Amino acid sequence: MRHEKLEQLLLLARTLAGSAEGLTLDEMAAVASVSRSTAERMCTSLLLVFPTMEDIADGRKKRFRIPGGLDSFYNNPTVSELGALNQAAQQLERGGQGALARSLRDLERKVHAALKPPALRKIAPDLEALLQAELIAVQAGPRPIENDQLLARLREAICAMTAIEFVYQSIDKPVRTRAVAPYGIVFGRMNYLVGPEIDGDRIKTWRLDRIAKLKLLKKSALRPADFHLPTFVNRSFGFYHTEPEDVVLRVLHAGMADFVNWRFHPDQAVEYQADGTAIVRFRASGMLELAWHLFSWQNKIQIIAPASLHSEIQFELAKATTHHQSHAFAEEGAARSGRATSKSDVSSGQD
Repeated sequence: MRHEKLEQLLLLARTLAGSAEGLTLDEMAAVASVSRSTAERMCTSLLLVFPTMEDIADGRKKRFRIPGGLDSFYNNPTVSELGALNQAAQQLERGGQGALARSLRDLERKVHAALKPPALRKIAPDLEALLQAELIAVQAGPRPIENDQLLARLREAICAMTAIEFVYQSIDKPVRTRAVAPYGIVFGRMNYLVGPEIDGDRIKTWRLDRIAKLKLLKKSALRPADFHLPTFVNRSFGFYHTEPEDVVLRVLHAGMADFVNWRFHPDQAVEYQADGTAIVRFRASGMLELAWHLFSWQNKIQIIAPASLHSEIQFELAKATTHHQSHAFAEEGAARSGRATSKSDVSSGQD
């Protein structure tokens, strides 16, 4: 049996052992990235290796699962898997996501503790070498302020689908007590709670570092069946959710080398032009954050639409130019004044 086929079988076995409901043949084919007929042959092979594998009737279909889990022999992690786990925890720590990082570190310790000593001794040297040779760089930016107790209460409310109440401090609004239906949490450069105010229609984002005195209410807050957190997040370029607009950008020749491995939006459509440029289209809100991002592309991007984005970047550019020019002139004036004072001091000393 080829090495790749063995890896597919092990992947499928682990998935079947980790599924409470089991998988249909079509789902098994999707997991292993094979055709249905190949999935049927793999299922037959797994029945020979794992005689405890059972099939469960589900209407006209059958679901297969391996009850009781797998022996540790089949579940020993590889060096690259342990390295990836360590790097993920490291990235969260360096990015300020302490609570998530601690959860991964706890998982990492449990995985190491579950390994038998011979297996641990075998992979330890390679793992140490890998950890010393790889590093995830964390870009400059705001670090989220975390509150473990707040996160725990939010997760409790989300799982119980219970409404919450908290004091919220906005930048441009007075401090108010808000009652919110919690739909989810988004982690990033800032951490946000997602959900509408009770009796409100508009889904909003609430910065966790501005939430205080949170308590659970004795009122249910069911998420709509059609609400999908990734879809909601993708509606905005960043975290400012306003009315979405159709964005059209042209990547000029100078930017094509950078654009090869770049993505502006998860749902973007790219049209490569005969002149060697590329047109990027996507629909999103958050034109201010997009304007900030486009500054990093300098003269490599042309804004075609919307007009609001063009106006936003011109306004931000003019504001930044005015600010830095005024400070430059002030510093230059101070420097001239200092030089004049110095000359005066020297002159008076000679007298």
